[in-house]
Amino acid sequence: MTMDKLEIKNLNRNFKFGKQKVLKNINVSFLSNKIYGLFGENGAGKSTLMSIIADYNFPTSGEVLLDGENVHDNDNALSKIYYMNQNNMYPKNEKVAKTFKFVQSMYEGYDVNLQNKLVKEFQLNTKSRFNKLSTGYKSIMKIIIALCVPCEFIMLDEPTLGLDARNRDIFYRELIESYTDHPRTFVISTHIIEEIDKLVSDVVMINNGKIILNDSADNIRSKAYSINGPADLVDEYVHGLDIIGKESLGQYETGHIMGRLPEKEIPSGVEVNKMELQKLIVNLMDRSEGD
Repeated sequence: MTMDKLEIKNLNRNFKFGKQKVLKNINVSFLSNKIYGLFGENGAGKSTLMSIIADYNFPTSGEVLLDGENVHDNDNALSKIYYMNQNNMYPKNEKVAKTFKFVQSMYEGYDVNLQNKLVKEFQLNTKSRFNKLSTGYKSIMKIIIALCVPCEFIMLDEPTLGLDARNRDIFYRELIESYTDHPRTFVISTHIIEEIDKLVSDVVMINNGKIILNDSADNIRSKAYSINGPADLVDEYVHGLDIIGKESLGQYETGHIMGRLPEKEIPSGVEVNKMELQKLIVNLMDRSEGD
């Protein structure tokens, strides 16, 4: 099995004649057979980064390399990358079935059997024209294609846009099954962090165009804690630690910290719990906004 590496080096992207810096010196690698969560607020630069990786957009400086080769205008490298985004890349008036046939003709090894299974699971009417589909079913059509193309790197930008709870559940279940059957790399950008908390192996977080977190999910979870109890006891216990956020309710307080716990006894009445990934991301966003 080849071990592909998608590497983003010293990447910058400016808009509006160079006055607005959307991405600022991005350095990050996406490795084979992992599921990455790409998180950040609207406008943080996630979609821009994904579009540059897929060569839909171009950096002001820096480069995107796949196994050491620049992906720009590189058909061989780009054939290994698939980007599902919120823009409608497919003919608006074409029937879904015909669009599926077109994509099949573009990709040798496209999984038709999985496509047919997913069409039934999602109850997608393939006789419908793309522009007649609801927002959710437009997402479903794109999801089906993304799971069936034979690419090593699949980037999903808000894949569950417009999906109800039932169809989101199908998507996550089928994603895991597909990944288990044919390991490859998924990079998922979503605001519904709690739904992919247990799926992701690694976390990359962008805020104001910069990467502020890039680590394995297990490592992050091992050093992110929420400490709650009477405010005075919590303050005393977390003093000197890396506090990324606090919440107060009357005389009680929750302190969110990153790093090692202090080597001292936990005060009676104070609870220490592992922090949920969504809570961690939100607190890091808030702290970055305050910097």
